[in-house]
Amino acid sequence: MATGIDRRPRAGQRAGLAMLVDVAAGSHRRAAAVLIVLCLLAFLPGFFTTPPVDRDEARFAEATKQMVLTGDYVDIRFQDQARYKKPIGIYWLQAAVVKTADLLQLRRATKVISLYRVPSLLGAIGAVLLTYWAALAFVSRRAAVLAGVMMATSVLLGFEARLAKTDAVLLACCVAAMGALGRGYLAGTDSQRAPANPWIVPAIFWTAMAAGILVKGPVIVLFAVLAVAALAVVDRRIGWLAALRPGLGVLWTILLVLPWFVAITLRSGGDFFAGSLGQDLFSKVGSGQETHGLPPGTYLLLFWVTFFPGAILAGLATPAIWQARREPGAKLLLAWAFPAWIVFEAVATKLPHYVLPIYPALAILIAGVVDHRATSRRPWLVHGTVWWFLITVALAALIIAANVVVEQQMGLIAWPFAAVAVIFALRAWWLYEEDGPERSLLRASAASVLIAMAAFGATVPRLTELFPAKQVGDFLNGVGCTPVVAAAGYNEPSLVFFAGAATQQTDGAGAADFLYPGGCRFAVVERAQERAFVLRADTIGLRYGVATRIDGINLAVGRRISLAVFRAERN
Repeated sequence: MATGIDRRPRAGQRAGLAMLVDVAAGSHRRAAAVLIVLCLLAFLPGFFTTPPVDRDEARFAEATKQMVLTGDYVDIRFQDQARYKKPIGIYWLQAAVVKTADLLQLRRATKVISLYRVPSLLGAIGAVLLTYWAALAFVSRRAAVLAGVMMATSVLLGFEARLAKTDAVLLACCVAAMGALGRGYLAGTDSQRAPANPWIVPAIFWTAMAAGILVKGPVIVLFAVLAVAALAVVDRRIGWLAALRPGLGVLWTILLVLPWFVAITLRSGGDFFAGSLGQDLFSKVGSGQETHGLPPGTYLLLFWVTFFPGAILAGLATPAIWQARREPGAKLLLAWAFPAWIVFEAVATKLPHYVLPIYPALAILIAGVVDHRATSRRPWLVHGTVWWFLITVALAALIIAANVVVEQQMGLIAWPFAAVAVIFALRAWWLYEEDGPERSLLRASAASVLIAMAAFGATVPRLTELFPAKQVGDFLNGVGCTPVVAAAGYNEPSLVFFAGAATQQTDGAGAADFLYPGGCRFAVVERAQERAFVLRADTIGLRYGVATRIDGINLAVGRRISLAVFRAERN
């Protein structure tokens, strides 16, 4: 094949970062070890020290916390309200980690946010390893390692690995399912590619489908159905699906997912399906839910940053991918990526992580081209590699600016990481034509890891103003009693995570009434509600004092806030 998408790599001596790829390509164990270490370097900075992020992460974590504290592992609730937007899978995974830590007598385990993030971390690492595994069906081992590197160092996966929500785990399920689907497709087109055990690939596919459904509903089904439909249209045949044992496979999937769906239906009386399908999934298709409506083309624009640094090679790899579009491997990968991409561009609600399960297919396509130096040499495309440098400089500048604007300090801890990242990015761009795409990609990947260290490890946890709920939580931990809290004007889920499920949402006047009985009660009142609080307190004769005042930034609404924490004084 002229493009080399499905060919073996050429031998040659490598130097610098490329030697790591040489080591990784020596065996599957070495490849897994190198990718795991890379994932830990990329994902762990800030993992344990960043407070809960509003709103989705805090909602997932609080719902799981309530599940652990109540022992109810069927229903999903945030305070006293049903939370039926997503199925049970992620809550079970988070609860398993938190419950294990609690059994090991980890102090205040239910309030340690990093425990709730462990499934996301493992899901992200699993997705990288599964990308390597999936790629082996299409490209050489070396290219499979490069695909794993692109995923491990991508900006978007770095975010999702640090958040206690569904998307990193869903990604792992999707890559497992699509990797198995790819093997089934290739076996159907070439009998020599059939696995020795004909049941392994179907077992992986249908188990991954069940896991994905339990994590995020029918989204994983969408990717598989669109890929199969695209291949059916192009090939005008679908007999290869028999390799996946669809009859028994569907029964196996139903067997895995049905018990909980039956249990939650009996518990909710059908409210779960109304909430998850009607209010969450279908409403996102027709309208921009929660102010996230954006026009088609949004994901294409975001791709260059969210899949950085691998995205910079996408344009250079496109001519070779187009030339290889009729090869079975390239055909499957394109069917994995582009029908789903078109659907998500057409859906009204747009969030960056929606297209994350597409990125492994693009990584494998790009890696197959890079491995054989088949990237385009057209000057206008080659000049695009300057974005490795420009995006890194922009990210480094944002990191330093965040330190200066929010914390009024120069970010001296972040500076070295950011500076070295810029140097790596400069070399990735400047030496691209001399050293080739692989070495430049690895340098840009090193820059991405260093930027993550500067941003998540050395900057975000130090920006305390970004996390006012954490400051409230720290204060409540030192009051010497078991606090009960009411909040007026600041109703973020992160406050509930720290203050407890009994936290009441009210207004300024209601906060004064809440304090009146006395005891270990605290009212967190945003400045706009303080006048109403004071007027009501005077009316009912409440004697109160300001226990502390917290100034910060509410990221969920994008504005500065000032919180007064009031406590009733004894008469």
